[in-house]
Amino acid sequence: MAAWRLLPLLLPLTWARPAGCAEAPGGGWPAGAVPEEQRCGLERADASLSAALFLHRFAFSQPVILRGITDNSPFRALCTREKLLAAFGTHSVRLSTANTYSYRKAGTPSPSWRHPPPPSPSDTLYFFGDNNFTEWGSLFQHYVPPSFRIPGTSPAYSFGIAGSGSGVPFHWHGPGYSEVIFGRKRWFLYPPDKTPHFHPNETTLAWLLHTYPTLPPAERPLECTLRPGEVLYFPDRWWHATLNLDTSVFISTFLG
Repeated sequence: MAAWRLLPLLLPLTWARPAGCAEAPGGGWPAGAVPEEQRCGLERADASLSAALFLHRFAFSQPVILRGITDNSPFRALCTREKLLAAFGTHSVRLSTANTYSYRKAGTPSPSWRHPPPPSPSDTLYFFGDNNFTEWGSLFQHYVPPSFRIPGTSPAYSFGIAGSGSGVPFHWHGPGYSEVIFGRKRWFLYPPDKTPHFHPNETTLAWLLHTYPTLPPAERPLECTLRPGEVLYFPDRWWHATLNLDTSVFISTFLG
């Protein structure tokens, strides 16, 4: 389907407020209504992590949260609502869903991003993945990805803006990084040999509310909530699902 000019409506008045405010930015989910995990189960690493140690401990075996590896404050300054509207407000964008059975692209003259309703059981639409590099290249050139590389791969960026309660259901692909620029993003991860129990056309939020509470502790995923400036690395073929707790801006680096 054709893309359309929705960026001004996609972007709420401000980015995420701290939990505890009466309402999430843009009239979305009330702050705290989309729950954060109780305890992060992933290892964290800082700027002392060497490339050799990254390859040995994480690249092929387990996800890790990276903090202080790069400084993307200049990129973050370009991703405020005002700056994005000034630079890309007239550009066409395409909203999509990544549900297993619903890879649809959609357009509407009055999108629900400013006052988003509860996500449907089978669909959540947001801006991610359909980035025309020619049009968005001026933004991407300011982003600094982690310097750790996987032999035989090359990076490709994907920029995203999403409302509270949206996310991608469980899926897997090659290795990559995901950095949160604004907001908070909750992640659920399983190793390649442990297929998660989920309906392939159900949203992450529906899974969290209905399936997650029924899982025995041994069958629950690794979890974490990423905050601005934090980068998650996930290895090849690791199952993962995401849930945006606030209106979020983020960028992923896929190592294909």
